[in-house]
Amino acid sequence: MNDPILLGLSGSLRASSGNRKLLREAARLFGPCTYQEADLRLPLYDGDDEAVDGVPPAVQTLADQIAAADAVIISTPEYNKAPSGVLKNALDWISRTKGGPWRDKPLAVMSASSGRSGGERSQMILRSFMVPFRPRILHGPEMHLAAVGSAFDEDGRLQGDLYISTLQDLMQALRAEVER
Repeated sequence: MNDPILLGLSGSLRASSGNRKLLREAARLFGPCTYQEADLRLPLYDGDDEAVDGVPPAVQTLADQIAAADAVIISTPEYNKAPSGVLKNALDWISRTKGGPWRDKPLAVMSASSGRSGGERSQMILRSFMVPFRPRILHGPEMHLAAVGSAFDEDGRLQGDLYISTLQDLMQALRAEVER
């Protein structure tokens, strides 16, 4: 059997964001897989533009990546007590594509934030955003990475036994869901 395809979506566009680092650590702890990170640099959703030009190629590429993945992981920051606009915009665009790429897709959700709650509110809201898509969302363990600025070493490795253990458990649960 080939290694599963694991797709990561970061709600932060910064190349060195804590959410990107968290996704990469999740992929490492997931074990053997083909890991890809999605590009969420999409135009703002505008129904008038969609009516004239259709779904942009970058959006269709993202929908195709989701459909082709064996599992998806999303890591969101918390901006003003909610997921980022970048992530919400991507979800709005994906809802306009054909074929229901999220349907029955194993999905793990996590968050990383500079605050002490680790993005707990944004993760809760993101979970509600995903309901209409009907993926197989893992219920836990919940990975809320607080104080993200000091959570990784210089090599991008997650620090802290509790965080590592929680992320490892979440990725083992995701792998089991893929194999189900």
